Amino acid sequence: MGTSTNGFTKTGLRRLRDVLERHVASGKIPGLVALVGRGEETHVEVIGTMRHDGGPPMRRDTIFRMASTTKPVAVAASMVLIDECRLRLDDPVDPWLPELAGRRVLKRAGGPLDETVPARRPITVRDLLTSTCGLGLDMTDPGSPMMSALFEQGVYEGGWLLPAPDPDEWMRRLSGLPLLYQPGERWLYNVSDDLLGVLVARVSGQSFETFLRERVFEPLGMKDTGFHVPADKIDRLPPLYAPDPGTGEFVVADEAEGGHHSSPPAFASGGGGLDSTADDYHAYFRMLLNHGRHGTRRVLSRPAVELMTTNRLTAEQLAARETWARNAVHLSHGQGQHGGWGFGMAVRTYRGDFAPVGQFGWDGGAGTTTYADPVHGLVGILLTQTGMSTPDSARAINDFWTTLYQALDD
Repeated sequence: MGTSTNGFTKTGLRRLRDVLERHVASGKIPGLVALVGRGEETHVEVIGTMRHDGGPPMRRDTIFRMASTTKPVAVAASMVLIDECRLRLDDPVDPWLPELAGRRVLKRAGGPLDETVPARRPITVRDLLTSTCGLGLDMTDPGSPMMSALFEQGVYEGGWLLPAPDPDEWMRRLSGLPLLYQPGERWLYNVSDDLLGVLVARVSGQSFETFLRERVFEPLGMKDTGFHVPADKIDRLPPLYAPDPGTGEFVVADEAEGGHHSSPPAFASGGGGLDSTADDYHAYFRMLLNHGRHGTRRVLSRPAVELMTTNRLTAEQLAARETWARNAVHLSHGQGQHGGWGFGMAVRTYRGDFAPVGQFGWDGGAGTTTYADPVHGLVGILLTQTGMSTPDSARAINDFWTTLYQALDD
């Protein structure tokens, strides 16, 4: 396929750029930043503009709303506390999150909220890390009593599901709702990741963002990562678009100046609140591939990284997650069929596309994707700000991974 460069063929890398250029040229994605790293070398493509109607060009240091791609990074805070024995995997969370104590559980997940039974056991730290605490979002059933209650009670709001109140008020609102499933029974999306942020803050005595910055971001040199974009960097944040599903017309879901990410949030969401750059995320995922080390500094222990990046679901949990993902493929535009889940991220347990078993990472509804592949020693990152209200960014993500893997020269 042509002369090799850093384990990729030059022909393959040209094809990757050509495919991404086609997505931008289609007029459906204003611009993007793509990064592939293998070993000590990094290849970056920067294509298009910050706005759909032109304006400044995309830059390598453009800051993106990472949406759910936040999850694999934010979970590192919990692992620091576990490394230090300030948290234990199977300890109940009741001492720190008393709002979750003594919970009731729906008799059936889609049933009335007043038809419940007692929880068989407390929620543990492991339940939160594996997203099996019994609480979660199911966008395939938005009209269910539980989903309706999550929005009616102000636990979540708007199309992007960012929590609005401060953490203590958020916990109070959540405490009035039953669990969908018994603790440890079923993988469910997103709520566990936001609960982990509250847990970290209460255990550490610091805000979630401060703890992450001091223990993860600063050691890794992630200078552009945080839960808002300061005024002196706001020109590097593009608008977030949520294209109209019927017409494809660009609709601004969040502007840069004056938008959700232009000031510190009341609730720093571990499920979807980070802003970052391709290079910052590359540093983090490269650290995971290096078993917790960044240069000469250790950020996480090797066992902590191994727990995070390998499947932690039981056979029963895994079967339910696989069934859910396959039944929702038409809603997620083909994303999310990975099989397993570690701590805060997906782990591929079967070969369903070009990526091998063992690849780990996640995607975000704002049109972001980041995965690391220990088989080939590579990190791939594609960042857009075109939300998945239409399949356009998901298709670009799919094509990015397809062309990345066909470019390998091993």
